[in-house]
Amino acid sequence: MSALTGRVALVTGGSRGIGAAVARRLATDGADVAVTYLREADAAAAVVADIEGAGRRGLAVAADNGDARAVVAAVERTVADLGRLDVLVNNAGIGTYGTVDELTVDDVDRTLAVHARGAFVAAQAAARHMRPGGRVVNIGSSLAERVPAPGWSAYAMSKSALVGLTKGLARDLGLRQITVNLVHPGPVDTDMNPAEGPGADGERVYVALGRYGTVDEVAAVVAHLASDEGRYVTGAAVSVDGGYAA
Repeated sequence: MSALTGRVALVTGGSRGIGAAVARRLATDGADVAVTYLREADAAAAVVADIEGAGRRGLAVAADNGDARAVVAAVERTVADLGRLDVLVNNAGIGTYGTVDELTVDDVDRTLAVHARGAFVAAQAAARHMRPGGRVVNIGSSLAERVPAPGWSAYAMSKSALVGLTKGLARDLGLRQITVNLVHPGPVDTDMNPAEGPGADGERVYVALGRYGTVDEVAAVVAHLASDEGRYVTGAAVSVDGGYAA
């Protein structure tokens, strides 16, 4: 029996990058998996096809993580279509960049809505359905621990908010035997931040291992926290950053 057989997971922003890798890994480990997406319907459909290719049920739901009602609707759709919800991975994100002189209040509000408020709303909605053994895994960023260059203040602030959210939810849900953890990826090779992109050398210099990570390396840690083997880990922030913040 696989580690997550019989369980249902929802991965927000699961149509690409880290989210897609997490969705595929959870399916490989036995879970039925729903993913949300904003615009990439074809990419989301491809992830669902991979989930189904692993012998599991898949579901793609269009939802803007900055829209609280859409987030709740995605949780409810997952439960309605797949029958339950055991694992929530709050992965949806946007790459807000700009110095304090360049950012607008709307930029900041949108970033906080997608990263912090969206994660809270999803966890709140998911917790109503989770049984003992439920899992919430928030995807943060190494920029919450180290900001080595200008332009990332709003992004770092929003990801830092997930530290407090994770610890608070771990207390709120702990007596129900639901764990809540945070994963901080460092520079990871995705289409948003390619390992051979124009800024890659500048990021790589801060990584103790001297290379970008892969989406599968992040997904492996998420899968561990989602499994029974992660049952005594809660309120933790796990860096998967190659030593970026060391």
